[in-house]
Amino acid sequence: MQLAHVITSVIEPTVLKQDYRDAMARLGAAVNVITTDGPQGRAGFTATAVCSVTDEPPTLLVCLNRSASVYPVFKANGTLCVNTLSSEHRALSTLFGGKTTMEERFIAAQWHTLVTGSPALDGAAVSFDCRISAVNTVGTHDVLLCEVVAIERRENAGGLIYFNRVYHDLCNEPAEA
Repeated sequence: MQLAHVITSVIEPTVLKQDYRDAMARLGAAVNVITTDGPQGRAGFTATAVCSVTDEPPTLLVCLNRSASVYPVFKANGTLCVNTLSSEHRALSTLFGGKTTMEERFIAAQWHTLVTGSPALDGAAVSFDCRISAVNTVGTHDVLLCEVVAIERRENAGGLIYFNRVYHDLCNEPAEA
């Protein structure tokens, strides 16, 4: 059996970082506050890089920058809660996305816990309580694969999305066809 020769070449990136960021701003996404609590303490951050992976077992992915101040806390605790914000949580999103202390972030809302002990936001559109089951490193971020162990939904909650670098409220009423 003769082996075929494989020719490899290096493909230079043609997409500039700023062009990519500007394009991604046009990809609307739900706004979430990701929280954790455990042996390393309580922490949280705002994220739009969250999505479903599979429903068997129910799994989400959450992207977290390894240079973020909260990174070591999330990695050590091994649990998190994805709190999808409703339209009245705009200010909370800004707090968790800024340079405020963890104490200031958490005191701005009411919290409770589900299974893992990670803070679940009172009034969130939905909260996904999770255990981190796997971590993949890509560039500057870790992709956290999170098995959902509990869910809490609020019926008739509006949503909050981030599109083109601006918040947009979503009402719970379906659009007319």
